Amino acid sequence: MASDHVDVLIVGAGLSGVGAACHLRRNCPDKTYAVLEARDAIGGTWDLFRYPGIRSDSDMFTLGYSFKPWTDPKAIADGDAIRRYVRETAREYGVEEHVRFHHRVLRSEWDSASARWTVHAHRDDTGEDVVLTCAFLFACSGYYRYDAGYTPEFPGAERFSGERVHPQHWPEDLDYTGKRVVVIGSGATAVTLVPAMAERAAHVTMLQRSPTYVISLPSRDVVADALRRWLPAKAAYPVVRWKNVLLGTVNFQLSRRAPKLVRSLLLRAAKGRLPAGYDVDRHFSPRYDPWDQRLCVVPDGDLFDAVRDGRASVVTDTVDTFTERGVRLGSGEELPADIVVTATGLNLLALGGMTLAVDGVDVDLAQTVAYKGMMLSGVPNFAMTIGYTNASWTLKADLVATYVCRLLRHLDGTGQQVVTPVAPGSGALVPLIDLKSGYVLRSVDALPKQGARAPWRLHQNYARDVLLMKRGRLVDEGIRFSRATPVAAGARTADAPVA
Repeated sequence: MASDHVDVLIVGAGLSGVGAACHLRRNCPDKTYAVLEARDAIGGTWDLFRYPGIRSDSDMFTLGYSFKPWTDPKAIADGDAIRRYVRETAREYGVEEHVRFHHRVLRSEWDSASARWTVHAHRDDTGEDVVLTCAFLFACSGYYRYDAGYTPEFPGAERFSGERVHPQHWPEDLDYTGKRVVVIGSGATAVTLVPAMAERAAHVTMLQRSPTYVISLPSRDVVADALRRWLPAKAAYPVVRWKNVLLGTVNFQLSRRAPKLVRSLLLRAAKGRLPAGYDVDRHFSPRYDPWDQRLCVVPDGDLFDAVRDGRASVVTDTVDTFTERGVRLGSGEELPADIVVTATGLNLLALGGMTLAVDGVDVDLAQTVAYKGMMLSGVPNFAMTIGYTNASWTLKADLVATYVCRLLRHLDGTGQQVVTPVAPGSGALVPLIDLKSGYVLRSVDALPKQGARAPWRLHQNYARDVLLMKRGRLVDEGIRFSRATPVAAGARTADAPVA
């Protein structure tokens, strides 16, 4: 068990937290660390979500760690395989012994006089309050609430005589064999659930208020399969990883520069997999441009296959009210249902709900500016992991962890103790997360901002960020290095965040 003071304290033992710990072991082996995890298992998202068909919506050659080759046959992997991968990595690098489970971090307070964080956590298993200190605080807790998904208020929901389920809290004993299922939603979770449940249900209906872009990708990567026959895994992995990075970048950039072209290509592909005469414009043609929201990936076209075979259907309409037997739509039609799944999204929760204070002054996250998408103006010795919106989460997580290790080595090498981002003096500020998805728009005003240019803005471009984060200068206009500084009561050494 780690001591009550560590050099680096990592919050979260999911994909990001385990990766951060591994990077520390690899690049800063002299640093002590601990990982605080609110739940009782390693895996984060991939341990929490257990709904039918749960899988990645990114290929595992980019969602996997840069230092740990993905060797399973499927590039679009199921949740069990990803959970095993994360836990295997944690065992391989000795991370398991550093994880303290059931530790929910509530508040962290920075003291400039000692150059230390005091971290307050609550043990959900024993009811105890725990206090730890660290020199550097690394938040790897994602950006959504783990204890509650988002469900809008549906009229008449209490009248429904069947079962109502949110995917974030899937009952282990839910039997949907031969049942009529309505899945409300059109995002990644919904398009995953529908074909998976359609294998056993009598029929599954995806009820969406508006469509999203759906793209079919092979569950196996043919290039990876070919290379694996001739090269060791460690040699084949980076080749496939960069191939997929570049393809994803081209897709995103083309979507931004020629949205009408990409839209037509996506709709043409969907039309080719659906029955002749299917109303693709109504059910698969969104009002927004590609990549204003994340594209929904369906491996091997499983959603389209379920619709074509009649095992599933898509209805684009609004919910008027729940009835005893199902859902009545705005059009007046009633969808009969034994089970209704509300795949209606997530609730954002920055830093896992942890609050921050610097020298006795609470930090208002909405008034901070993100430095390189990972640190906050006016907040010393702190980093957070927020993945890409247009690519695999882990691509960004790897870069952030690599950069943190560079910072730690720089502090040691120069005899400094403190690194503090300084907000830009001018320029427009924009949301840190640039998606227009409902779950983002509901809470975006409470999140940090980003500036108009580097280093206060990242451009969702992995190749560009590799140069900035792995090779770029550590000393620039947006950062200040210093030593512990005694301060008067209530005063702050860091520049105050700007609105």
